[in-house]
Amino acid sequence: MPKRILTGKVISNKADKTITVVVERKIMHPMYKKFVTKSKRFSAHDDQNKFKIGDIVNIRECPPISKTKRFEVIY
Repeated sequence: MPKRILTGKVISNKADKTITVVVERKIMHPMYKKFVTKSKRFSAHDDQNKFKIGDIVNIRECPPISKTKRFEVIY
Protein backbone atom coordinates (compact mmCIF):
# COMPACT_ATOMS: atom_id res chain seq x y z
CA MET A 1 0.00 0.00 0.00
CA PRO A 2 1.49 3.39 -0.95
CA LYS A 3 2.33 5.85 1.78
CA ARG A 4 0.41 9.13 1.90
CA ILE A 5 2.37 12.30 1.26
CA LEU A 6 0.79 15.49 2.61
CA THR A 7 1.82 19.13 2.30
CA GLY A 8 1.30 21.53 5.16
CA LYS A 9 2.57 24.44 7.21
CA VAL A 10 4.61 24.15 10.41
CA ILE A 11 2.73 25.71 13.33
CA SER A 12 4.86 24.49 16.25
CA ASN A 13 8.43 23.30 16.76
CA LYS A 14 8.67 23.48 20.55
CA ALA A 15 9.14 19.75 21.15
CA ASP A 16 12.48 18.05 20.55
CA LYS A 17 12.63 16.32 17.12
CA THR A 18 8.90 16.92 16.59
CA ILE A 19 6.98 19.50 14.59
CA THR A 20 3.25 20.08 14.34
CA VAL A 21 1.99 20.50 10.79
CA VAL A 22 -1.46 21.77 9.80
CA VAL A 23 -2.75 20.35 6.50
CA GLU A 24 -5.62 22.21 4.86
CA ARG A 25 -7.89 20.89 2.13
CA LYS A 26 -10.93 22.29 0.37
CA ILE A 27 -14.09 20.24 -0.02
CA MET A 28 -17.38 21.15 -1.62
CA HIS A 29 -20.33 21.34 0.74
CA PRO A 30 -22.87 18.77 -0.45
CA MET A 31 -25.93 20.98 -0.03
CA TYR A 32 -24.70 24.54 -0.53
CA LYS A 33 -22.13 23.74 -3.25
CA LYS A 34 -19.56 26.11 -1.72
CA PHE A 35 -15.99 25.20 -0.93
CA VAL A 36 -15.21 24.79 2.76
CA THR A 37 -11.69 24.67 4.17
CA LYS A 38 -11.00 21.72 6.46
CA SER A 39 -7.77 21.44 8.41
CA LYS A 40 -6.09 18.75 10.47
CA ARG A 41 -2.96 18.74 12.62
CA PHE A 42 -0.30 16.06 12.40
CA SER A 43 2.79 15.51 14.53
CA ALA A 44 5.80 14.72 12.38
CA HIS A 45 9.32 13.51 13.15
CA ASP A 46 12.01 16.16 12.44
CA ASP A 47 15.29 14.42 13.26
CA GLN A 48 17.57 17.46 12.82
CA ASN A 49 15.27 20.15 14.30
CA LYS A 50 15.79 22.29 11.20
CA PHE A 51 12.22 23.39 10.36
CA LYS A 52 10.84 26.63 11.78
CA ILE A 53 7.32 28.00 12.25
CA GLY A 54 5.82 29.04 8.91
CA ASP A 55 7.82 26.62 6.74
CA ILE A 56 5.96 24.59 4.11
CA VAL A 57 6.90 20.90 4.42
CA ASN A 58 5.97 17.54 2.94
CA ILE A 59 5.30 14.73 5.39
CA ARG A 60 5.05 10.99 4.70
CA GLU A 61 3.39 8.16 6.59
CA CYS A 62 5.72 5.88 8.53
CA PRO A 63 5.47 3.25 11.26
CA PRO A 64 4.55 4.74 14.64
CA ILE A 65 7.46 6.56 16.28
CA SER A 66 5.58 7.51 19.45
CA LYS A 67 2.01 7.73 20.73
CA THR A 68 1.09 10.59 18.38
CA LYS A 69 3.81 10.58 15.69
CA ARG A 70 2.96 8.59 12.56
CA PHE A 71 4.56 10.90 9.98
CA GLU A 72 8.10 11.91 9.10
CA VAL A 73 9.32 15.03 7.29
CA ILE A 74 10.58 14.50 3.75
CA TYR A 75 11.69 18.10 3.08
